[in-house]
Amino acid sequence: MNLRPEEISSIIKQQIERYESTLEVTDVGAVIQVGDGIARIYGLEKAMMGELLEFPGGVFGMVMNLEEDNIGCVILGPFAGIKEGDQVKSTGRIVEVPVGDALIGRVVNVLGQPIDGKGEIKAAGYRPIETQAPGVVDRKSVHEPLQTGLKSIDAMVPIGRGQRELIIGDRQTGKTALAIDTIINQRGKDCICIYVAVGQKQSTVASVVKKLEESGAMDYTIVVMATASEPAPMLYIAPYSGCAMGEYFRDDGKHVLLVYDDLTKQAIAYRELSLLLRRPPGREAFPGDVFYLQSRLLERAAKLSPEKGGGSLTALPIIETQAGDISAYIPTNVISITDGQIFLESDLFYSGFRPAINVGISVSRVGGNAQIKAMKQVAGQLRLDLASYRELAAFAQFGSDLDKSTQARLNRGQKTMEILKQQQYDPMEVEDQVVIIFAATKGYIDDVPLEKMGAFEKELLRFMNTVKADIMDRLRAEKALSDELREAVGAAVDEFKEGFLA
Repeated sequence: MNLRPEEISSIIKQQIERYESTLEVTDVGAVIQVGDGIARIYGLEKAMMGELLEFPGGVFGMVMNLEEDNIGCVILGPFAGIKEGDQVKSTGRIVEVPVGDALIGRVVNVLGQPIDGKGEIKAAGYRPIETQAPGVVDRKSVHEPLQTGLKSIDAMVPIGRGQRELIIGDRQTGKTALAIDTIINQRGKDCICIYVAVGQKQSTVASVVKKLEESGAMDYTIVVMATASEPAPMLYIAPYSGCAMGEYFRDDGKHVLLVYDDLTKQAIAYRELSLLLRRPPGREAFPGDVFYLQSRLLERAAKLSPEKGGGSLTALPIIETQAGDISAYIPTNVISITDGQIFLESDLFYSGFRPAINVGISVSRVGGNAQIKAMKQVAGQLRLDLASYRELAAFAQFGSDLDKSTQARLNRGQKTMEILKQQQYDPMEVEDQVVIIFAATKGYIDDVPLEKMGAFEKELLRFMNTVKADIMDRLRAEKALSDELREAVGAAVDEFKEGFLA
């Protein structure tokens, strides 16, 4: 049997190809040091920044330091079973999380694994936790309101879809409550909400989930949880995981609200990792790139252009201050990244004014673009009225004799402050807010006794939504106060007030 040389070479080539297709090449390294959730690994020359590594026992890690003779890796999960000399495999994949509709209504950990005992999640796909933010060309300016249901915010510090609005304040001033109210208020408004709990106690997150379930908000909410008992790497990547899940819906043309509660704990976790990885410390022992850590996260919040589907991702980062010090390192960093801040003040909170918003420091850099026209028409005067009231109230403490106009302004200011108070977990529809703020700014409440303001507000809204339902329907449809509608609302408030005072 004669074989020609070209036949022999073709058979050898086929054998080599078949052999290569069955051979799996894996980059393998060894642990040279482990402790405090950090492992140093020798031998993975081709490892990428942010790559997922596999340790024995199904534990994963993420590459964070690429050094000359070894790599620094943070361990995502329990690290007690990992020891020196253990084999580590590279996966060739950047850290990614499951995304899709199956996550809605579920409580998951930072890797997207369910922790609510409701069975496995059938994901639509996977998405890297770190992606590039949309460019300027792909964005549209913020122009649609995202209603929080809180009068003092929707009137004076409005939030728009695609905005980044910081919630800042000391411990126990109602920061989480404000974010949860906003989530509850998205019911029926075609918005998916993601609540990322970073470094919270498990009991605190459980009570938040329970409240969301009671109000029916879990039907459109995902809860991503990295509790205080988890290692620092989990707290560090939690906001990125939540953001990746939100971007899936945003890129699909949907609207998403993302709450990071809170980013102070993420920065502290990152500082811990950086010091353990021997990165040089800077101000307050934070690494030099702590600003970049949160700017690249918040920059991913965007309102996309119609060509890109018109979806939006709105971010509400929460920052905790120490004794109201907003000039500390992390607060100033996040203030400079966001499009405005809502500052919650301890003194206001303890004096019973809730939500405890300091109107002077709080600001929205989107402003009237994030309000319906009717709200813009009635709320324009509100901030000025309150600012002048606070100035006069401080001055009136020292003087006894006040002229009539000053007394009238003080009287209206007190009643307006009373009107802006709102119970927790009780968000209000925007047309109801417009009516009550209209009554306050146009002087209809001036002769209502201060102690009856709460009852006046409740009864007025009930009267408007039952007896004058046609006016409310018009306001809901038109979203603006024409001269005719303004007169109709004024007449209705007058009619109600007569009966109320009688």
